[in-house]
Amino acid sequence: MNESPAFDLQPTLDGKSISLRPLRAGDFEALYAVASDPLIWEQHPEPLRYQRPVFEGFFASGLASAGSLVVIDRGSGDIVGSSRYYDWNPAERAVAIGYTFLARSHWRGAANGEMKRLMLDHAFRWAEVVWFHVGKCNGRSRRAMEKIGARFSHEAGRESNGVIHDFAFYRIEPPR
Repeated sequence: MNESPAFDLQPTLDGKSISLRPLRAGDFEALYAVASDPLIWEQHPEPLRYQRPVFEGFFASGLASAGSLVVIDRGSGDIVGSSRYYDWNPAERAVAIGYTFLARSHWRGAANGEMKRLMLDHAFRWAEVVWFHVGKCNGRSRRAMEKIGARFSHEAGRESNGVIHDFAFYRIEPPR
């Protein structure tokens, strides 16, 4: 593990079927084309994120975070989703991965697991724990967390766009 606390929050990561790269302002239309599907957000604490004005705020916060990545299908070259590193705490060597969504065309396949594995492998160069904050009622995402080996820790409220939502906290540590 690297001893430096300078976590690279916006790497380029290449996998077999997807790649991730830093979010850019010019990605808005392509990413919104994916995010405009209401079914992506139906179990999410912010179910209206498919609406353009709501997504504009989400996108702006992603750019401002300096930790957002777009997910690109390597076969087509299309943007198919997004994820983000956030809450890096060098003293605790902990970071969170979240704000993740994928096009429904990439559900139930290898994309989510591959994306999380790429992001986790990168994070564990600096972190000793990675947190995931999942909407308490988002069964789909909670099952996905368990599928990648994350362990449920606790439930707590977290602020998102000025509103406190109930989240399930999952954690994963590097393989030893």
